[in-house]
Amino acid sequence: MVSSKKFSTIGLMSGSSLDGLDLAACTFDVRMDAASIPVITWEMLAHETMPFSPEWTRRLQDAPHYPAKELLEIHQSFGKYLGLQCHTFIKKNKLKPDFISSHGHTIFHHPERGFTFQIGDGAAIAAIAQLPVVADFRTADIALGGQGTPIAPAADKYLFPGYDFYLNIGGISNITTTLNQNLIAFDIAPANQALNFLAKQAGLEYDKDGLLAARGKVDLELKAALEDLDYFTQPYPKSLDNQWIKQHYNSIFQQYSCSIPDKLCTACHQQAEQISQAVHDLQKLEAKKQYHMLVTGGGAFNSFLMEKIKEKSGLEIVLPSPEIIAFKEAILMGLMGVLRWLEIPNCFASVTGAEKDSIGGGIYM
Repeated sequence: MVSSKKFSTIGLMSGSSLDGLDLAACTFDVRMDAASIPVITWEMLAHETMPFSPEWTRRLQDAPHYPAKELLEIHQSFGKYLGLQCHTFIKKNKLKPDFISSHGHTIFHHPERGFTFQIGDGAAIAAIAQLPVVADFRTADIALGGQGTPIAPAADKYLFPGYDFYLNIGGISNITTTLNQNLIAFDIAPANQALNFLAKQAGLEYDKDGLLAARGKVDLELKAALEDLDYFTQPYPKSLDNQWIKQHYNSIFQQYSCSIPDKLCTACHQQAEQISQAVHDLQKLEAKKQYHMLVTGGGAFNSFLMEKIKEKSGLEIVLPSPEIIAFKEAILMGLMGVLRWLEIPNCFASVTGAEKDSIGGGIYM
C-alpha cells in the first residue's frame, strides 16, 4: 500500500427518518504511521440534502411490504435515482470525485437471521453517474456473525478523535466509546423515527427545536410501556430494525389517548434516559472524573431532547458545526469507501460481535 494517498469522494446517506438524501463531497488524505495505522486528514467541500418527492417517500415507506419482483425493481430504480442526484450535485458544485460511496436505504435488517438489505443498486448508480461506486457495507460483517451496525465508529475513530463518547441521533440513536483499547458501539433507542412519527400526527414534518415536546408532560403509564420492551434490557452488541420500531415502539403510542405534546415529551424523556443509562453502564467499566460526548445527527438540533440528555447523563455535551451535525453520516460513507478502496477494515468486531474485523463494501466500476 502507498504510504500516502488522497481521495475525493461523494458520500450518500438515506436515513430511516426519510427527510431526504444527504450528499457530502469530501477529500481524505490517508497516510500510514510507523505501526501501519491510518492517519487521516479530511475536508468537506460541499454538502446538500435533497428532499424525497412524495412518491419516493411513499415507495421507500412501502418497500418492506413489496413482493420480491417489485423489491428488486425499486432496488435498481432507486440506484438510478441516486446516480441522477449525484450527477446534479457534481455538476452544480463543479466537483471531480474519484468515486461515490453509498449507504443505500435500509429495507430489512435482521442480523439474528443472517441478512440485511439496503436498496440502491451500486451498479445502477455507477452506470448513471459514470463513476466508480462503493456500496453494500453491512453484509460482510453479518456474514461473519456480526450485527452489521453501527458503522459510525469508523468516523469516530479516524475523523473525530479525542472524545469519551460519540452519540449520533438520527432515525435511531447510537453510541460509540473505547474500552480497554477496543471500540464499543450499539444502537440505543428509536429517535427521530419515533419523534417524526408523532409530529406528523400534529401536522408537522418534525418537532422543530422540540417546542411541541416542551409544551407536554410525561405520561408515566406510556413511559413504563415503552421501557418494558425487551430491547432495552438486552446487552450489546445489538442493533435496531426500522420495522421493529414501527411494529413495537411506535405502535405503543397509538394505545394511549394523551395529547401529541405529552407523547413527544414522554418519548424525549424515555430516549434521554436510555442514552443516560447506556453511558452510565459503560462508565462503570472505566473510572474518570469528567466525560465529554460529541453529539451529531438531526436530533442534536432538538433543543428539548438535548436538554434532557444533558440533565440525565451529567456529561459535558459538545456540538460541532451545524454542517457536521447534519452531514456526519454522509461524511462517514465517504470514509467507509476510502477504507474499502485501501482494503483497511471499516467494520469492527468489538462493535458488532462478528468473528473478526471486516472490509465492507462492493466496488462497481
